[in-house]
Amino acid sequence: MRPVFDLSLYLVLDPVLCSTLGMTETTRQAVRGGATMVQLRMKDATTSERIAAGRKLQQVLAGTDARLIVNDDVDAAIALGADGVHVGQSDDDPIAVREKIGPNMLLGLSIDSREAARRFNPAPLDYIGAGPVFATRTKPGHAAPLGFDGLAEVAGRSDLPVVAIGGLKAEHIPATFQAGADGIAVVSAICGQPDPHHAAVALSAAIGKAKT
Repeated sequence: MRPVFDLSLYLVLDPVLCSTLGMTETTRQAVRGGATMVQLRMKDATTSERIAAGRKLQQVLAGTDARLIVNDDVDAAIALGADGVHVGQSDDDPIAVREKIGPNMLLGLSIDSREAARRFNPAPLDYIGAGPVFATRTKPGHAAPLGFDGLAEVAGRSDLPVVAIGGLKAEHIPATFQAGADGIAVVSAICGQPDPHHAAVALSAAIGKAKT
């Protein structure tokens, strides 16, 4: 059985932005402040380095309801026994990924355009990541921003839960949820902040207000 999950506040870790406190301590503070999902994204690392980092995160997340997702690296996710894996449009086919990870791991897919939203297969997936909503420096070479109109179109194309990503801050949360998203994914809004706990608390409070 796949884990129950909550996309409300989805932290995407960046090892460079998190370098002052480190990814492990950033995660500890963010989850204490309300982060519900944590994605390990280490684009330039090896599988063994991702596994080592993931094990430290699992120690921090033990006893919490937050879920650990590994970006792109299916082998690392399997080795860790992570809660899930997230792939992009240029990564492995989601059907092939599902076959590798089996039925009990979460699988997310990035949808970065209206066209991709029209043609993706939801069958092997548990959720989609829609974006970038706005341009962002945390992912060089990203697709053209969707804006809230594009986000609404992506969200309306499937019954799957949607987490929005890309340049989103606390002030964008009401419009994000109005567009049909189930959660907000952030990088720099928590990673690299002087107080990740306080940043997560503020975001979580805004999300709670937007949901009511």
